[in-house]
Amino acid sequence: MSPTSLVPHEGVQRDRALAADVLAHLEAQIDSARSLLAVVLEQGAAIRARDVNTVVRLAGILRGEMGRRQLLEEERSRLLARSGERLGVPGEAVTLALLSTLMDDAGAERASTRSAELRGLLHELQREHTCNRALMQIELGFLDHLMGMLSLDGVNGYDTHGSSKPITRSRHH
Repeated sequence: MSPTSLVPHEGVQRDRALAADVLAHLEAQIDSARSLLAVVLEQGAAIRARDVNTVVRLAGILRGEMGRRQLLEEERSRLLARSGERLGVPGEAVTLALLSTLMDDAGAERASTRSAELRGLLHELQREHTCNRALMQIELGFLDHLMGMLSLDGVNGYDTHGSSKPITRSRHH
């Protein structure tokens, strides 16, 4: 059964304004996901190149984009609540199939296509981010190993107050 073949709930009429808002929101979500993916891919390259400055800079950009995504999620919640009111169901129960009943056939098809594209982008984003986290774990483990190999035990260093004191490291064997 296709989303457009569903009968609108209790004679619900098409809602062009809501449909336009939903389609615009899906576009904003896709733009944000593409932007995040580009940053995550660039960050992965920087991690592999051990370019610490770029990794840190991109982490800041990711944080900003995540703030933008939070705003998009708030907008999504408002759209679902508005759609639920229109359909006579709770906002949490609104699905793309139900939402499509408020759209003309072309709008429903666009929404379905954009939703599938967004799901694909988010899946790829999750995969790349997981890969980056694994790479960072490996790099940090290697750095920890190198620091341990330096055998700093007994060498003087400075504490946060500027006082000189011996450095000791716990040994993990």
